[in-house]
Amino acid sequence: MADGIDLKDLERRMDGSIEKLQKDLGGLRTGRASASILDPVVVDAYGQKMPLNQLANVAAPEPKLITVNIWDKSMVGPVEKAVREAGLGLNPVIDGQNLRIPLPDLNEERRRELAKVARGYAEDAKVAIRHVRRDGMEHLKKAEKDGEIGQDESRATSDKVQKMTDDKVSLADTTLATKEAEIMQV
Repeated sequence: MADGIDLKDLERRMDGSIEKLQKDLGGLRTGRASASILDPVVVDAYGQKMPLNQLANVAAPEPKLITVNIWDKSMVGPVEKAVREAGLGLNPVIDGQNLRIPLPDLNEERRRELAKVARGYAEDAKVAIRHVRRDGMEHLKKAEKDGEIGQDESRATSDKVQKMTDDKVSLADTTLATKEAEIMQV
C-alpha cells in the first residue's frame, strides 16, 4: 500500500485486461488455421458454460482446416452449435466424434467484420482499464478524506495512476493496430 492505494495491484489488474485483449485477438483468424481461433468458444455442457478446450482436442493439421476431437459423444451437438454460433463465420462438419472445420478464404467484407470485432475487443479492454483507474481514484479520495494521506500525496499518486492508465490504453491501441493490419493483409 503506497500512498493510500496499491499501485502494483492496479497495474496487475490493468495488465490482466491487456492479456485478455491479446487472448481475444489471438482467437480472431487471419489467413492460416490456428487452434487458438476456437479459444473464445464456450459450450453449454453439463449444465454450465465450459471452454471448448475442456471438452475436446483442437488441432490445425492443414493450413485451411481445424479439427476438433470431442471426448464425450453426447457433446458433439452442443460443441457444433457453439462453434457455429460463436460469430467466427465457421461452419463445422460432423464426422463421428470429430468436427472438421474448413476455413474459407477471407473476402474483403469478412476482413472488415473481423477488424470490427477486434475493435470491440480493444474497446472492452480500455473500458476495463478505465474501471480499474476509477476504482483506484475512489480509494485514493477515500484515503485523503479519512486523513490517511495528504493532498500533495493524493495528487502525486493520482498523476501516477493516470499515467499508468494512459500507458495501458496506448498499449491496447497498439495491439489493436497490429492485429488490424494482420487481418487486412491479403
